Amino acid sequence: MKFLGPAFIVSVAYIDPGNFATNISGGSLFNYSLVWVVLWSNLMAIFLQIMSAKLGIATEKNLTQMCREVFSKRTNVVLYIVAAFASMATTMAEFLGGVLGFYLLLGIPLPAGALLTAVITFCIVCLQRYGQRLVEIVITLLVAVICGAYTIELFLSKPDWPQAALHTLLPSLPSGQAVLIAVGMLGATVMPHVIYLHSQLVQYRNGCKTFEEKARHLRMEKIDIIIAMNIAFIVNAAMVIVSATVFYSRGLAVTSIEMAHKSLEPLLGALSSGAFGVALLASGFSSATVGAMAGETVMDGFIDLKMPLYLRRLLTMLPGFAVVLAGVNPMKALLLSQVSLSFALPLAIIPMLIITGRKNLMGGFVNKPWVKVLGAAIASAIIGMNLVLLYLTFTGSV
Repeated sequence: MKFLGPAFIVSVAYIDPGNFATNISGGSLFNYSLVWVVLWSNLMAIFLQIMSAKLGIATEKNLTQMCREVFSKRTNVVLYIVAAFASMATTMAEFLGGVLGFYLLLGIPLPAGALLTAVITFCIVCLQRYGQRLVEIVITLLVAVICGAYTIELFLSKPDWPQAALHTLLPSLPSGQAVLIAVGMLGATVMPHVIYLHSQLVQYRNGCKTFEEKARHLRMEKIDIIIAMNIAFIVNAAMVIVSATVFYSRGLAVTSIEMAHKSLEPLLGALSSGAFGVALLASGFSSATVGAMAGETVMDGFIDLKMPLYLRRLLTMLPGFAVVLAGVNPMKALLLSQVSLSFALPLAIIPMLIITGRKNLMGGFVNKPWVKVLGAAIASAIIGMNLVLLYLTFTGSV
């Protein structure tokens, strides 16, 4: 129990508003056919988060600090610029989830919702001054709210469980558009900012000095990751399954969060649409908080840029506020954030695999040959899929 927490903060990135949009689209358009994408995305995410945690435990530094030590100053400047913009873009999208949640659930106008979301996110992040453990508890409670809301959705929708189970294990892509949605689901799941953040979060418990103590810490963190990531998998799978059961069966192609919310009430009643709104609100708060925390890690690490803490937090939240005040379509902003992550993801994964593959840096925790091969395969698959997402976006297919 003492070691549970960091992976729950990280898991929020895997159930953020971007996941809501892609999972709902996948279920409403292709029934249960794409549930397997959620499973494989989750397995990849588990591997990458274990790598990040291992790096943090073995080196007693986070990934951005290790990049500063290992790579040239010019390389670190490039990594910093890309990671900083990606963190801001991610926070912007997640910030919009809270704003939409307020609008859909309580009818609060978008600018007022933006101010409320900013204040609440800022307050949660500021809890760090009382210790990371308190932030972990608050984030875990928000994750529990999302899980509870989707448990209600599953109960009300009454899915075809044998079909759902079959498509979890049986990969299929019914059409070209299904490839597009599958890539979007992966792009919304595996995110660079939490790869940086996880290596920082493990430092809170990283008082270990001997190899045996660190090995035990890593074993405990693996359990933490497996529990938290599988909760995220269940929530994501539930989103696809509920969307398939409710929308696909009635011939409704739902392509936005607002449309999903409006459609649920006449189909399943006020309880269902209310649960959906609560889940989106909790997702927006928690993921925007995690995005702000990741932004702090990025801004502090690559080039050792000294900046006041509150200014760093404000900078990571400012783009989301600006988008709402400018009247930009929230779903369009969400899409653009996914494109920015396509650029940033390789620049988080590749340096991490390089560092964890060097014995002089990792000691006894260096990646074994089979881990290096698996890491290269996963990195190639994720980078390839994200490049497909990028190509489809710029050619107007999204």
